[in-house]
Amino acid sequence: MSAQPSLRIQVHLARGDFALKVDLTLPAHGVTVLFGPSGSGKTSLLRCVAGLEQAQGLIALGPDIWQDSARRLFKPTWQRELGYVFQEASLFEHLNVRQNLHFGLRRAGQTSRSHGLDAALQLLGIEHLLDRAVTSLSGGERQRIAIARALATQPKLLLLDEPLASLDVARRNEVLPWLERLHDELNIPMLYVTHSVDELARLADHVVMLDQGRVRTGGPITEAMASPELAQAIGEEAGLVSTGQVIALSPTDHLAQVQFGGGTLWVRDPGLALGQQVRVRILARDVSLALSMHEDSSIQNRLQGSIESIDADAHPSQAIVRVRCGSALILGRVTFRALRHLELQAGASVWCQIKSAALIV
Repeated sequence: MSAQPSLRIQVHLARGDFALKVDLTLPAHGVTVLFGPSGSGKTSLLRCVAGLEQAQGLIALGPDIWQDSARRLFKPTWQRELGYVFQEASLFEHLNVRQNLHFGLRRAGQTSRSHGLDAALQLLGIEHLLDRAVTSLSGGERQRIAIARALATQPKLLLLDEPLASLDVARRNEVLPWLERLHDELNIPMLYVTHSVDELARLADHVVMLDQGRVRTGGPITEAMASPELAQAIGEEAGLVSTGQVIALSPTDHLAQVQFGGGTLWVRDPGLALGQQVRVRILARDVSLALSMHEDSSIQNRLQGSIESIDADAHPSQAIVRVRCGSALILGRVTFRALRHLELQAGASVWCQIKSAALIV
């Protein structure tokens, strides 16, 4: 059986007092989120992959080598089969939507009759906008057009540089479901830059956390979200993200039961179907720990596990406790005072009482 293709990025880029130096082998499928604070090197890394920055090193997508400094090989951007979505949509205002999309195809040497464009229009729900003037579009509509333009050439890799950063909350919430649809329906690997934890939780399959030009942690979303580095960086929004399946519905209570790697959870039902695949997010602040199972409580979700590690949190009064429940790592944010009172340490058996579990459909 042949190995799955990967995206290989081994680059060094020096700019004044900043240096980007990474060595990554990423899955060439799903969404890899480049996460970290402003100035950490996320966009610089994306531009290196696109060929917009000429760093030293190696960049290859499967067997396609886009750059190899040792062999003095460097393919310019137009020779790399990729699509790029910037923070700003950058559409031509003197052209309508259809003309903007066809212009992008002509630049890529393709005809206006593109299967990729037809699929992108349908996937993003923008067929009805084709004859509209660009100046009449909302920010969310403009960004959907920009994504369609990037997809029209059927790239082997899609790069998105904080595509929602310039939008207000309402427009961001308008575009996010379409990005989730891309995630679910496209077989194109994506590199997605953001500093939004919500976008990270909803879209990422794989995470790379950057800080000062270096990789601090990374891995599949379920593992990376439980790492001490990411938990501290995220702060109040730290917690578990996992996939699950709807196994029961309670119409009377408007609840759905979801089975995931750590057990089962009851969550609010927004209209789910039995067997549906969903994402579950449990924030560390919504998890309390107990030595025994409490039936006399309003908390309905309880999972048993053993403490895998205890790490200091950003505030000296608190700790992040990682509890292994089945194949899942549940994070709980508790005080050191509570840990001493319960005499909890690594290896101890505990019950995770989950006050709230968010469903990301």
